[in-house]
Amino acid sequence: MALKHPMPDNRPVYLRLREQIAAAIIEGRYGEGAMLPSVRAFAAEQGANPLTVAKAYQQFQADDLIRVQRGVGMFVREGAAERLRAAERAAFLAQEWPPIRERLVRLGIAPAELFDRA
Repeated sequence: MALKHPMPDNRPVYLRLREQIAAAIIEGRYGEGAMLPSVRAFAAEQGANPLTVAKAYQQFQADDLIRVQRGVGMFVREGAAERLRAAERAAFLAQEWPPIRERLVRLGIAPAELFDRA
């Protein structure tokens, strides 16, 4: 019987970069009013194409989570962390949790068991 291992992440690079930035905002590494790394700096750090990073940043701008100050940089808007956390929570509960819950039930794992192991 073969064990299932996590699948490779086949999502576009800009979505993976966006997820990294969103996590940094939620975790407070980029707090409200904080300047994000420049497109070029973040691209170099991640080994990504600057156009790909720009696409990830554009989505944050379109979602009104960052503001751009021409010639200065991009800054995290007030409330961005809470909005991102709420969106990620809703997506997790709608998309990721149902199959996890089904697997827990199938394997007979009680939620308390999971917390006891943490």
